[in-house]
Amino acid sequence: MKTLKDVVEFHGHICPGLALGYRVSKFIIKEFDKKALDEEIVAIVENNSCAVDAIQVMTGCTFGKGNLIFKDYGKQVYTFVKRPYGEGIRISVYWKSPDETEKEKQMWERYKSGDRSKEVVQVIHKRKSKKIEAILKAKDKKLFRIIKEKVNLPAEAGIYPSILCELCGEKVMEPRARVKNGQIVCIPCQESI
Repeated sequence: MKTLKDVVEFHGHICPGLALGYRVSKFIIKEFDKKALDEEIVAIVENNSCAVDAIQVMTGCTFGKGNLIFKDYGKQVYTFVKRPYGEGIRISVYWKSPDETEKEKQMWERYKSGDRSKEVVQVIHKRKSKKIEAILKAKDKKLFRIIKEKVNLPAEAGIYPSILCELCGEKVMEPRARVKNGQIVCIPCQESI
């Protein structure tokens, strides 16, 4: 099984979001007793946060294989489904980070406004480290709401031929091609004036 070190190496740094994705993934692998080698497990993620990188590394659900589906809801919710039966587990993160001190709140405001002074960065990194440690040590029931449910499975990833856009000459997946002024074009060319 992949480790937190593998996840950090892929993502580029450790952060609370990555730690949450790591914990979600560990839970799913334990529940399903495996990671996806192909499309036998599907992940439906409702955000595009750092957590999704951990999910890709740990579970084997990736955009490229078509078994990672992104729904842009901005929610920390992750649903995993086993093919072909539709057995699913929906995990919503409800972990509450430790309360911030007044100094941490002030430093965070300064950081958000672009202040990257040594003083501010040290406080921010210390705060992130506390959050990461709390996430990694917490029991699953303190981090997540978990619902086991039957899920309607999306179709397996399709494999389509590529065709050339008649305007830019770049390849486009056939179902994404459009017609503009009688020519077969890609979406960006179709949308251009």
